[in-house]
Amino acid sequence: MKKVKLGIVGLGMGGVHARNILDGKVRDVELAALADTDSARRAQFPEIPSFATADEMIASGAIDAILVATPHYFHTPIGIAALKAGLHVLMEKPLAVHKADAERLLAAHAGKKLVFGAVFNQRTDPYYLKIRELIRSGDLGEIRRVNWVATHWFRTEAYYASSGWRATWAGEGGGVLLNQCPHNLDMLQWLFGLPVRVRAHAGFGRYHQIEVEDDVTTYIEFTNGATGVFIASTGEAPGTNRLEIVGERGRLVYEDGKIVFRQNAVGMTRFSRTATEPFALPATTESTFTFPDHGPQHAGIVQNFADAILRGAPLIAPAAEGLHSVELANAMLMSAWTSESVPFPLDGQRYEQLLNQQIATSTIKKVQKNIPVTTDWQKSFRP
Repeated sequence: MKKVKLGIVGLGMGGVHARNILDGKVRDVELAALADTDSARRAQFPEIPSFATADEMIASGAIDAILVATPHYFHTPIGIAALKAGLHVLMEKPLAVHKADAERLLAAHAGKKLVFGAVFNQRTDPYYLKIRELIRSGDLGEIRRVNWVATHWFRTEAYYASSGWRATWAGEGGGVLLNQCPHNLDMLQWLFGLPVRVRAHAGFGRYHQIEVEDDVTTYIEFTNGATGVFIASTGEAPGTNRLEIVGERGRLVYEDGKIVFRQNAVGMTRFSRTATEPFALPATTESTFTFPDHGPQHAGIVQNFADAILRGAPLIAPAAEGLHSVELANAMLMSAWTSESVPFPLDGQRYEQLLNQQIATSTIKKVQKNIPVTTDWQKSFRP
């Protein structure tokens, strides 16, 4: 195989991937087929063979691999069907709506020769790569506290009204945590590991006429005793994207396109526990890191997927790691529903039951209003 014949299903976000390939941003990939139930979306790519359904595209024999960019609940059945058909799979975020579904999907990956990746494009961002390096090198020392305010996801009522499935338990399975924040949640676990437990408070339809969460504040406890706060909202403007990390050896802040790292000459514990220097502070040095851009992002993930198929390159984001951000989102929602702290690992079966209860008791009768949304919301998924 010299080129990967890729099919894309779902031409919302999938259309971005299609354009990247057609514009030559990805090597050794041929856009061989497209699938979407909306004929108007298919018509945007008249030169590419297209199908009304993923099943038709999978059965066509026209593709070696599939990129799934459909509404969330379709990720698991389409992914399972594709893997059973012997196709390589690249799954848009989130991997699935809930942990039990994600585990069913991952269990279908029996043929390990098949490449199964997830689209976590922030893992290609040099800013997050630098933060990870500073953590793993020990320059920050043992992590003590993490604060992430991610309220830069502002959405209007028109955004939620533009699709009948959006912002419903039955159609999307969640709100800001399942739609906007999988990348933040992936970064949380990629940088710091999964927590011991979380306690979350959520506003369901706090700022919009929706039934799912559009505002979340979560307290996090990590294995080493470190604590964290994660705040996300689609109802604040102007919003904030600020990540602050405090370690034994200093403090790092990532905000407004730069990383500022103030490093202690010695660990702070020596000063906080001494009686001989009651007012002393550790000496610090300050470093600022900036980069010319945010890396290859979506095109980089698709390129890595192709390289894994053709050349055995290690995946930047294996699908199995996509389970973690799903579990974090589920745990936060479960905590908000039950007013309890939720321990890890999450009880996936219990969460699925609670989600089904939300679906069964939903009173929303959402009708798509076909409001033209001219804003390019994909831009807000960049840092």
